[in-house]
Amino acid sequence: MNKKIIETKNAPQAIGTYSQAIKVENTVYLSGQIPLDPETMDILEGDISAQIKQVFDNLTAVTIAAGGDLSNIVKLTVFLTDLSHFPIVNGIMESYFQEPYPARAVVGVAALPKGVDVEIDGIMVISDENYRY
Repeated sequence: MNKKIIETKNAPQAIGTYSQAIKVENTVYLSGQIPLDPETMDILEGDISAQIKQVFDNLTAVTIAAGGDLSNIVKLTVFLTDLSHFPIVNGIMESYFQEPYPARAVVGVAALPKGVDVEIDGIMVISDENYRY
């Protein structure tokens, strides 16, 4: 199996033993993104809406670095420390995605890295015409 590491300075740098994403053939496995500002590597201050938008902006940067965009995401997993934020995720997703929406799971968790309230990871598939390996 031939793996390629995906890296971009437009998303937070990995702060542990992981990569921003790994590409295997035309499938890209996106690591979880939290509301970190990629320039300062600080947690974004503000309400949950601003944090969720930052997470989607970070995911967008990684998908572009991998040769695609958010429309190539086929599966998302959303981790929330407060499931009452689920409707906010839905509303914000409508501004980042168009139908057909990706498959998705939303999981309530007790805690997330750096004490944030949201983390999202995903899987994307790049069509043959965009396939760069």
